[in-house]
Amino acid sequence: MLDNHSLDLIFRQARSHNAWRQQVVSDELLHNLYELMKWGPTSVNCCPARLVFLRSREARERLLSALSPGNKEKTLSAPVTAIIGYDTQFYEQLPRLFPHNPSIRDAFSGESRQVHAERTAFRNGSLQGGYFIVAARALGLDCGPMSGFDNAAVDAEFFSGTSVRSNFLCNLGYGDDELLFERSPRLEFDAACVLI
Repeated sequence: MLDNHSLDLIFRQARSHNAWRQQVVSDELLHNLYELMKWGPTSVNCCPARLVFLRSREARERLLSALSPGNKEKTLSAPVTAIIGYDTQFYEQLPRLFPHNPSIRDAFSGESRQVHAERTAFRNGSLQGGYFIVAARALGLDCGPMSGFDNAAVDAEFFSGTSVRSNFLCNLGYGDDELLFERSPRLEFDAACVLI
């Protein structure tokens, strides 16, 4: 079991950041982040998440026209912005990723199964996006996940001609704690959970 310090780092004390210290996030750390997050479970080990790390200001500027006004400055000032996407044709990798039953690919491929494949990709890609945030926090990074953007515009700019679609964006780096606003409350157990 993780100790309280680790649980605080990942969950209880972690915050979503909007302001960033100008401290470099190394390529090695981004590699380590992926190497950690990839172990989170997905159905039939489908692993549909696809990541684009925008490390330079010029790369992040390519996002600007797709961002809602409130997300522009915090994205430009972040050391890294990750586009968390999902591959709607993830099933092409299933013979390699699910080797004990490579024919599982057939459950998702073909036009008649397209809706099933896209739902599976989105659901499991979202799970992997959650693992991404937990892994980043575990490695000492702060996160600023965002949904205020035009997915179609991001897809046209970064995923044109592919089967990858954007899910959400996540700024990464070392947050400026002095610019955090007071933490918002969460639902109590009885408001969110039922024991049967």
